[in-house]
Amino acid sequence: MENSTQESQHQQNSITHEAPYPLYSLAISPSPTRSHHYRIAVGSFIETYNNRVDILSFDPETLSLKPLHPSLSFDHPYPPTKLMFHPTSTTSSSSPSNPNPNPNLLASSGDFIRLWDLRDHSIEPLCVLNNSKTSEFCAPLTSFDWNEVEPKRIGTCSIDTTCTVWDIERCVVETQLIAHDKEVYDIAWGEARVFASVSADGSVRIFDLRDKEHSTIIYESPQPDTPLLRLAWNKQDLRYMATILMDSNKVVILDIRSPTMPVAELERHKGSVNAISWAPQSPRHICSAGDDTQALIWELPTVAGPNGIDPMSVYSAGSEINQLQWSAAVPDWIAIAFSNKMQLLKV
Repeated sequence: MENSTQESQHQQNSITHEAPYPLYSLAISPSPTRSHHYRIAVGSFIETYNNRVDILSFDPETLSLKPLHPSLSFDHPYPPTKLMFHPTSTTSSSSPSNPNPNPNLLASSGDFIRLWDLRDHSIEPLCVLNNSKTSEFCAPLTSFDWNEVEPKRIGTCSIDTTCTVWDIERCVVETQLIAHDKEVYDIAWGEARVFASVSADGSVRIFDLRDKEHSTIIYESPQPDTPLLRLAWNKQDLRYMATILMDSNKVVILDIRSPTMPVAELERHKGSVNAISWAPQSPRHICSAGDDTQALIWELPTVAGPNGIDPMSVYSAGSEINQLQWSAAVPDWIAIAFSNKMQLLKV
């Protein structure tokens, strides 16, 4: 798949947005706007305090991808480590745990969690979730995840070894746990009160908010203290997770029913893997992307053969891929970020 160089130019199987700065974080809105377009948030990766978040509009019918409105580009302190739209679509009804579904809510992580309200022609900062009691300085947040079952909850992870669960409706901490022995790099919700995290200590741990004193170690790096960087929990089949190791070409597939031993290891990347995402519509497919400039789609067999597993699809980008998102809103497209480009790949 060749890389297009003009802004928002599309080819048959890919559509590219080009920014004036390197891009990293990506988010796709779970529901379309009134004009049936999907919003895509992209965050800059500039190694200074001043960064940007741009809101793009994607029309799956006409394949147009363009900035939504000049006023829907806003300054962000430090590069956002992650962006997420509110997980509840506009078709969702209200519930006791989610009285006001707000598809216009965007969350970002960096120094703090920040909540933003996307209006038609403006963006309003709603609140900053800061748990630092002692000073104006804070331990940076490496990632966060928005609870789909109870969207009032956001879980964050930090280099200070903690995971924090926020009640965003009241902008207060619900609980904070010392989750690992070293920096925590990623977090993922499985159920309403169950989340998992990965860390520089090389472990995947599962936590249940109903029993905060204990955690379950699902996996540990084969080499001691090899950091685990990313975690993806299979929303179509919660028995399965995927994680990646620092400076490794492997994607490790885990079954939480049989801890410690991976059920599969995907080893066809030719460089370090940087991002993973399960397919939103299939329990057996996963996408990975890395420094070899490739995004690979895998189908997990019922039983792995002796020679390992080959990817079913290979996409090539123009340079190292740092981020990817496979959204349930537009399951036929995978979003990747590399260099100063965000590209949508047709699955």
